[in-house]
Amino acid sequence: MVQKYQSPVRVYKYPFELVMAAYEKRFPTCPLIPVFLGSEVLGEWRSTDGAVHTVERSCRLRVDAPRLLRKIAGVEHVVFIQRNVLNWRERTLLIDAHNETFASRVTVKESCRYTVHPENEDWTCFEQSASLDVRSFFGFESTLEKIAMKQYTANVKRGKEVIEHYLNELISQGTSHIPRWTPAPVQEEDVRSQLVPQCPSSLDMEGPSDAPGPASEMAIADGDKLDADYIERCLGHLSPMQESCLVQLRHWLQETHKGKIPKDEHILRFLRARDFHLDKARDMLCQSLSWRKQHQVDLLLQTWRPPPPLQEFYAGGWHYQDIDGRPLYILRLGQMDTKGLMKAVGEEALLQHVLSVNEEGQKRCEGNTRQFGRPISSWTCLLDLEGLNMRHLWRPGVKALLRMIEVVEDNYPETLGRLLIVRAPRVFPVLWTLVSPFINENTRRKFLIYSGSNYQGPGGLVDYLDKDVIPDFLGGESVCNVPEGGMVPKSLYLTEEEQEQADQLQQWSETYHSASVLRGTPYEVAMEIPEGESVITWDFDILRGDVVFSLYHAKQAPKLSPQEPGVRASGQLIDKSWILGVDYSRVEAPLICREGQSIQGSHVTQWPGIYLLQWQIHSSPESVACSLPGVDDVLTALHSPGPKCKLLYYCEVLASEDFRGSMSSLESCASRFSQLSATTSSSSSGQSHSGSMVSR
Repeated sequence: MVQKYQSPVRVYKYPFELVMAAYEKRFPTCPLIPVFLGSEVLGEWRSTDGAVHTVERSCRLRVDAPRLLRKIAGVEHVVFIQRNVLNWRERTLLIDAHNETFASRVTVKESCRYTVHPENEDWTCFEQSASLDVRSFFGFESTLEKIAMKQYTANVKRGKEVIEHYLNELISQGTSHIPRWTPAPVQEEDVRSQLVPQCPSSLDMEGPSDAPGPASEMAIADGDKLDADYIERCLGHLSPMQESCLVQLRHWLQETHKGKIPKDEHILRFLRARDFHLDKARDMLCQSLSWRKQHQVDLLLQTWRPPPPLQEFYAGGWHYQDIDGRPLYILRLGQMDTKGLMKAVGEEALLQHVLSVNEEGQKRCEGNTRQFGRPISSWTCLLDLEGLNMRHLWRPGVKALLRMIEVVEDNYPETLGRLLIVRAPRVFPVLWTLVSPFINENTRRKFLIYSGSNYQGPGGLVDYLDKDVIPDFLGGESVCNVPEGGMVPKSLYLTEEEQEQADQLQQWSETYHSASVLRGTPYEVAMEIPEGESVITWDFDILRGDVVFSLYHAKQAPKLSPQEPGVRASGQLIDKSWILGVDYSRVEAPLICREGQSIQGSHVTQWPGIYLLQWQIHSSPESVACSLPGVDDVLTALHSPGPKCKLLYYCEVLASEDFRGSMSSLESCASRFSQLSATTSSSSSGQSHSGSMVSR
């Protein structure tokens, strides 16, 4: 694989002639560059008027590689051929170099260019590009690539420091100005005296010419280019290879998108998201640009107007900035009725609102960069989870959240600088287990999670927010204008016709299973749990009638009729001969559920085996005490004209490995989450952590 490097434009704030004098001090040897062992002039030529000076050198470089690799290669240094074409008239220096050592196995090419700054003729610009192609090298091809690119990028930075050192040396010696070249009358005898004998080289084939030699292999065409000082000032510190990736991707976009390219901050985010892997970042960015064009995201801030329910009940908003100057967004998720909002405005409107928040965040980052005079490319989110409970596990809401996470991760990478999660309740690990697999690992590292009141005092929010920025509802001094959320009135819900137009009803019907419960005939769903500390979650709506919901653990599997692969057993599963407390036991207290209610809950299992979710018609206290129907109940059910109760349900098992991994990831990313994780772990090993919540 060919490795490439392309530098941004580096600017020396000195005239071209003075920079050239500093450059010549590097030859024939340069103690400031330890790997440069020396050089020898192979050939030299000057044009008749002295405007063009061409020099070809043989340069020896020390091999900075492991001793074993040097021993196998049989060399302690390598030789490069360098050809410099200095044009005093045009004020340019073009440098082309290639390796002579191991030329049959490895191809190294480098092109450099010194030119006058296009906006200031007393400044000098420098660019360089290089490529490395290792075809074969004694089985160490990959190792050689890594060593060579590491050494090359280290010397890139050193090269600029050396030029600046010699510039300062010249100035300290009294040379602060060198006159520009001007043409002068040339006598015939002067022409003969200027000709210098040449050694056989590629110069012989080209002959005298005022042209600047072979075409440079610079990767960037003339036009809009990145300045290294601009990168440092507006984008932040980047390593030479990171700068190279940014320059190459930006140039590729200029060529393929006809100059209509994203801002540099936007391009850099995608490179960071893919660890500066150029091809992966390019693919990700291209998909995002197509998505933005398809959905007209660039116009979102001008066209999006949140519906009234969102304006009143969406508990999120911008609130000053953190101590690093990042814009601060506050989201009171625990106080937000996500189910009510989805039923009032629909999933698409919620997604549009989330996208508008991200677009606004990027705009605020640009403003803070200008305000504070340093690069700010991400924002901080303060997520308050007080009030988070089982109703937030409503399955369509969780699916909508996962979709939003996926869209944001794909199209707004590296925009979240830090996520401060406060007042995380005991139910949070269950929600975290559901959503964490969809969150990029780089993003998860930015999470700081606090349970209870651990966010107060040293090590809490004061480490990231100024005291006068911490909102009042968290004990701070700042009055926060973020809406408090609250339950969305049902009168604001979309009609069934409007929901059907938004495809919500179809999406929800694909998520849930329907079940009918007859009097005296409970409806049961079997779930096989391979190991303890797995999590069973359930979400059901009572469409008709009242039911009693219970959860049982069976010591043996019920006798099941043949099932299709992947289909969970359901119906009446508890055998008539089973005895409660002997063959099976109740692990969830009975919960009476009324018509129209929506129930969400979870249970951390204590033992492996078969767990049975049961719904039976609620009629009297006696029917709750006994789970098995009598003969009269069965006969009544058989002669009933139809179902007495109807419900929609969804249930899922979070594997023990995933749940424990979720807890571990919480502990690793949150310094103040240990108390919560310990509580959850102890409850699951002793009295199982469980519960249900009515969410209307």
